[in-house]
Amino acid sequence: MWRGRLLQVWLCRHHWTLLQRTRQVPIVVFKQRLGSKATSDVYRRGLYKKVLLGLVLVPPLATGAVWCLSDTRDRRRMRILVDGVGRFYRSIYIGIKISVDYWWTINVKLRGVNEDNPDFIATMSACHQRGADLIVDGAIKNAGLYIKLGQGLCSFNHLLPPEYINSLRVLEDKAINRRYKELDLLFFEDFKSTPEMMFKRFDPEPFAAASLSQVHKAELQDGTPVAVKIQFIDLRDRFDGDILTLEFLLTIVQFMHPKFAFSWVLQDLKGTLAQELDFENEARNAERCAQDLSHFKFLVIPKVYWKQTSKRILTAEYCEGCKVTDIEDIKRRGVAVKDVADKLVRTFAEQIFFTGFIHADPHPGNVLVRKGPDGKAELVLLDHGLYEILSVKDRVSLCKLWRSIILLNKVAMQKYASELGVKDYFLFCEILMQRPINLKETAFHLANILTHEERAYMQDMANIHFDRIIQVLKDLPRPMLLVFRNINTVRSINTSLGSPVDRYVLMARSAVQGGSLFTSKHQRGFWALGPLTWMKIKWSRIQFEISLRCESLMMRAVSVIFRLFVYFGLVPPDEDLYNYLVQ
Repeated sequence: MWRGRLLQVWLCRHHWTLLQRTRQVPIVVFKQRLGSKATSDVYRRGLYKKVLLGLVLVPPLATGAVWCLSDTRDRRRMRILVDGVGRFYRSIYIGIKISVDYWWTINVKLRGVNEDNPDFIATMSACHQRGADLIVDGAIKNAGLYIKLGQGLCSFNHLLPPEYINSLRVLEDKAINRRYKELDLLFFEDFKSTPEMMFKRFDPEPFAAASLSQVHKAELQDGTPVAVKIQFIDLRDRFDGDILTLEFLLTIVQFMHPKFAFSWVLQDLKGTLAQELDFENEARNAERCAQDLSHFKFLVIPKVYWKQTSKRILTAEYCEGCKVTDIEDIKRRGVAVKDVADKLVRTFAEQIFFTGFIHADPHPGNVLVRKGPDGKAELVLLDHGLYEILSVKDRVSLCKLWRSIILLNKVAMQKYASELGVKDYFLFCEILMQRPINLKETAFHLANILTHEERAYMQDMANIHFDRIIQVLKDLPRPMLLVFRNINTVRSINTSLGSPVDRYVLMARSAVQGGSLFTSKHQRGFWALGPLTWMKIKWSRIQFEISLRCESLMMRAVSVIFRLFVYFGLVPPDEDLYNYLVQ
């Protein structure tokens, strides 16, 4: 301190000031550095907050701005995108939950329990019911293609547990009511009008539903009752997304279970399924079907009103009737169940073996029954959106294959299966007939109701030879996939009615007639003459009928002998054997 004072004496004020500044420079610089670092940290924290706030606020604000500036269709697409994510995760969740439930039930709850034990049967039945309920609930919530897939599963009543079949039948005519505002918007987009302006009366509540649409009652301006089929407004926009979701799910299933390789089926059929979204195409299909089957006076195809029809709205004649599987209502109308089944089988056999223009979705909700003017059954065929065309070449081979199966001609079965591209002919024939085939018999035993053993055989075949079944389906011409769907659905309906008619014989008669006719058309010379062609077709049918009648007489004779032996106590009574002989 004294040195400072001494310097103050010897130095002037100017130099003393300079000396003090020089001593304090490091301290000032150090303070400045500390201050700049603190300022930098504050700045960074502020920047982070701004970025975080921007990330939180900008996307919703940007989305809201895009929403406000978008038109109605763009807003609908954005909403579908969000809903699609929900459908995707819902499907994944249901699939995982069902898989885990089955694994837990089989490997934990029922471990070591005999399959014949009542507890095993009851526990598995409850597991089946939970799985079926989840599928139905998911299909209804997801709607669209998911309902259509559920409807398709209903026809496999010989393979799936009854819990699934009984639950999935809800989807055949499940009406999913959409908001009335959507109907107005759809009519405005397609017709620049409203339902009230286009129709004298329009019921906003749907009375029925297809998988892709809902149906409303209405009246034209002249009072004609009509049914207005209205596509779900968001279906076209969500179709591609749903297809991708299903492809992804099937890919996962194929990865986890290589035998269940069905992704190729969806790849092949998605173009055909897309045709269902075009109601103008459905209207054309209906008119062609009516023309092809005009000789069946018992068949009604609702008339299309083109002025009130667009790609998403179809207006057709309103036809009253009950579902083809509602036996009680059919009897109440004074119609014979056997007559209904006979006409149903003949209708679709005609399409498969003769016209080649085949309704690929004839589930019970699409076939109505009513009493005709002649007092007999009249069928109303609805929903013509999904059709398949079978070429003449494949039709001829299929006709001859069906005939050879009925007559149990092994060489012919192998030949005509090969013409359809299939090497594993015997398995293919059993898939086609949906029942076991015994080549040791003299002719095909035409029992329509499968015995317990036969049902078990078919289920075991599906489990054990699943990879061979997939290969057969891959080898077939692609149109045959939907032909299988038709055949299997008709079989299912006939079974639901109690199998009152011989489906195999009825279809075989159409096959014989169709095969003979197509063969005669491609012949030249002597057999190409009209009367001779007719005679040849009739002779082929007579030969076929003789073969069937001989086998039927033989089976009746055996049944009579069997009953005589039982009566005199020579053989013990066997109910299963007796039912086999009399069917």
